[in-house]
Amino acid sequence: MEKNKFDWHMAMPLIAAAVTLALHKVIPKNSDILTRDYNWLSILLTSLIIIFLAVIIISFLNPVLRRKYIYKSKFITGEITALCIYNLITLKFNLIPPVYFPYPDRILNVFFEEIDLLATCLLYSLRLLFTGVFFGGIVGVVTGILVGWSEKASYWVAPLVKFIGPIPATVWIPIALVVFPTSYAASAFIVALSMWFPTALMTSSGIQNLEKSYFEVSKTLGAPSYYQVLKIAIPGALPSIFTGFFNGITSSFLTLMTAEMIGVKYGIGWYVNWQREVMAFSNVYAGLIVIGIMCSLVLGIMFKIRDKLLTWQKGVIKW
Repeated sequence: MEKNKFDWHMAMPLIAAAVTLALHKVIPKNSDILTRDYNWLSILLTSLIIIFLAVIIISFLNPVLRRKYIYKSKFITGEITALCIYNLITLKFNLIPPVYFPYPDRILNVFFEEIDLLATCLLYSLRLLFTGVFFGGIVGVVTGILVGWSEKASYWVAPLVKFIGPIPATVWIPIALVVFPTSYAASAFIVALSMWFPTALMTSSGIQNLEKSYFEVSKTLGAPSYYQVLKIAIPGALPSIFTGFFNGITSSFLTLMTAEMIGVKYGIGWYVNWQREVMAFSNVYAGLIVIGIMCSLVLGIMFKIRDKLLTWQKGVIKW
């Protein structure tokens, strides 16, 4: 059958991983690199080869997986090729300073030697992030509804939002440390503040841009104000609210890393800053990888929630 015909794109990641593994095994490391040898990159590449083979076999029985894998194959190949090039210019040829640019095996080794500390820091960062995002998101939505719905609230609150919101959240760190009893509470406030402004701004904008005829019809039919807010304003503004959430979460990640450097005991931002001070750049890169994975997973979950709540807009708005 045509749908089961082999597509050469499916083999690209497999070939890239195999070539990277072969070059890693054949080319000796540079003589100036005196640190111990690791085997983590070989294990990683071998595991990827096995996974790619399994995916190729399964994809012949699963058309959905097949389409997704073919679509992502070029990107995966590019990532593996970049890893291969980085391994060559660091471990094999030593073309860049090894102190600041550790080779892949050293970075991978951090995940096995300090897995407990990294996990503790990750959980601490997630707790701080979700605390700030939760309270900042709630206050942001409430503020946006007040500004977008009520003219009186807009008169008093909108100027404050426009004045306080554009100020970078990190500027408030000295004040937060004085006002709040603990560094954790101060950090959570800073993260919440960075979440609050874009959420409030996009929520109010979404409500104000709704067709006025919706509210006029509901008012004519006798719908009270709270019904119009809950059944018309908020559902109609959901695309804008989610846009505010995405912008706010992105800002929160940036603020989180800075907030964790002001005195908290754990956290990925604290870990990266600490390792940078002791010149352990392999640990710094490991921390950055954890941050990237954490950001991707959180945003991925938000996209899934958005898709569930906004199924009526599928195919209308491209995100």
